[in-house]
This record gives sequence, structure tokens and C-alpha cells, in this order.
Amino acid sequence: MSAVIQQQEGPQSPGPWPGGDGGNWPRYPRLYEAVPDSGPTSGGNTVLLTGAGLQGTSQVTFGGIPATLVTQDPPGGSVTVIAPPHTAGTVQVIATTPRGNTNSVSYTYTVVSPSGPTVTALVPNSGSTTGGTAFALIGTNLTGATVTFNGLPATGISINPTGTVLTGVTPPGPAGNVPVVVTTPAGSTTVAGGYTYTAPPPVVTLLSPSSGSAGGGTAFVITGSSLSGAVVTFNGVVATGVSVNASGTALVGFTPAGSLGNVPVVVTTPTGSTTVAGGYTYTAPPLPVVTSLSPSSGSAGGGTAFVIAGSGLSGAVVTFNGVAATGVSVNASGTALVGFTPAGSLGNVPVVVTTPGGSTTVAGGYTYV
Repeated sequence: MSAVIQQQEGPQSPGPWPGGDGGNWPRYPRLYEAVPDSGPTSGGNTVLLTGAGLQGTSQVTFGGIPATLVTQDPPGGSVTVIAPPHTAGTVQVIATTPRGNTNSVSYTYTVVSPSGPTVTALVPNSGSTTGGTAFALIGTNLTGATVTFNGLPATGISINPTGTVLTGVTPPGPAGNVPVVVTTPAGSTTVAGGYTYTAPPPVVTLLSPSSGSAGGGTAFVITGSSLSGAVVTFNGVVATGVSVNASGTALVGFTPAGSLGNVPVVVTTPTGSTTVAGGYTYTAPPLPVVTSLSPSSGSAGGGTAFVIAGSGLSGAVVTFNGVAATGVSVNASGTALVGFTPAGSLGNVPVVVTTPGGSTTVAGGYTYV
């Protein structure tokens, strides 16, 4: 036996064991050894105490601190206990039975350095670049851990009492695979496989305006998220002048020409596509409106520069007595038109402005002199 038996009572002499089978037994219970004879200061480990006469053991103490009884050998040859916590050092273990206390055997408490964390699984192992994805780490020794994704700390960390499950929320990160590091007071570990950030598909919350001229050229704004790199189509035709702000939350452009009625609008980025709810409705271009023609008269030889003011003049053709004016140009807002008169007969003639939305006759006409 490795432990020295220290008899607490006087020397034992053989004699009949009370209630026994009449054989010669020691008068008092005794311990031989503790197996193992050492353990961590935190306790919690199983210890087998061998001896004799241990039937009915009601208590075992380690340095005066009661252990947890687990099992007893009916013949009294052993008792199994869970060691209690204790400060470092050697203590005496004593069992209490109906026949009294046993002798003591030695047991040494040692300081065990905590083990570093281990991770066996990260679930999920991918998520949006915007962060905010709930995750769980499965492993051991996670108590007191912090977690970083590409060097940025995760938030909302929570760990179960046994230190085997850690939950949290990912920070934002760049698209692609990044390292995930778990750190505790006992050390750090890098999660195998890391974490893959994926850019989310585009999201559209508003298209304004939701309708406009079938002639196209209507300025529009799309608001939402993840719009960077977007292409916008109206019924499959690409919008022009598309530009997206730095945060990817707003997009501007100009509608292409289209057929009258409602058409689908699709926003496509490198990470996916989305169809705008409600689409876009093409309406007939407005009728042109003329508020003035200046000058209202000029040489019958033609070539007189003129200006027409009004609205809805985009795409206009102007005729003087049925003959088209030359050099016609309209400003971007469709409110002013310039050109040169054709040659004509002396006298007043009708002037007609025609656009994709219709035609209007200029009040007062034009007088060739």
C-alpha cells in the first residue's frame, strides 16, 4: 500500500466482528489508501478509498471538508467519493462509520493550470458583410472568452455554465473568408475554416417617381441597401446615367423609352437581383404647350431665328404653314425651343409644334413680311 496507515484509535486486536460471521476481524474501521492520492484544488474528481470495516460509512472528510459519497462496497472494503475543493497542499482523509472514525490517509491538492479554449464547430460559418448574424461556437474551456472576426469583436457574447457553448452576433466585415479567434484567460485558438462574409443582394424600398413619360428621360431615384454596382432595367431596357452613392443606399438615373402601361423594374448587382414592387408605369407624353413665339414675324425668305417658350416641348418638330423649321433644338427641361424659319409666302401662316405627346397650334401664328 502506498499510503501510510495512521491508526486513530489504540492498536487493534483481533476478535469477533459484531454481527459478523464469527471470524477474526479488526475491531475498528481503517483506510489503506486513496486512489488517486492527489487532485486539483477545484475538487470534483472521483477518489476510491480502500480499507476494511468501512460498512455504513456516513461521512468522508478531506482536511475536515466533507466529500460527496458516491458508492460503498457492501463488504466494507472501499468507498468512492467526490473530492471537495481545497487549497493547495497535503490533507488528511478520514472516514466515519458506525464503529467510529478510521485512521487518516494523505491526499495532496495541486494547482492545475486552466486549459486553453478549443472549438469544434462554428455555426453558421458564413453570413452578411453587414454583420448582425447570430452564431454559436461549440467547444471546451470557453468560459470568459472573447471572439473576434477579422480582428473586430463580436457582440452579445453569452456562454453556458460548463463553458462548452458560446453564442454571439457577428460584426461587419469585408466579403470573403476571415479568421475567427477565441481568447480566454488561459489562451487563444483560431477557429478552423474561419468565417466567410457574403455581400447581401440588393434591397429596394422605394422607386420615385413610379410613373413617367413613355418617351423616357424621366429622372428617378431608388432607395434601399446594397445597391453598389447596380444596373437598372425597365421592361428589360437599361436605364441611363445610373449612379450610386458611397453607402449603396441610393441610386439615381434616367428612364429609357417604353410602351404605355406598367412594366417591371429590376435592380441587378454582382450579388443578386431584385424586382421593384409595383414596377413603373409609362404614361403618354404630355401635350406640348406654347406660351410665346418670338419674334412673331420675319422675312419671307426664311432664316429668321425664333424662340418658342412653353412646356412639354421635348422632341418637338415645328412647321410654318406645313414647312419644317430648321436647326430646332430644345432645352433639357422641355421649356424652350429655338430654330430658324423656313421660307414662306407673305402674310400670316399657322405654326404647329408636334411632339410624341401630340400637337398644338401657336396662337397668332407667324407673319411673313
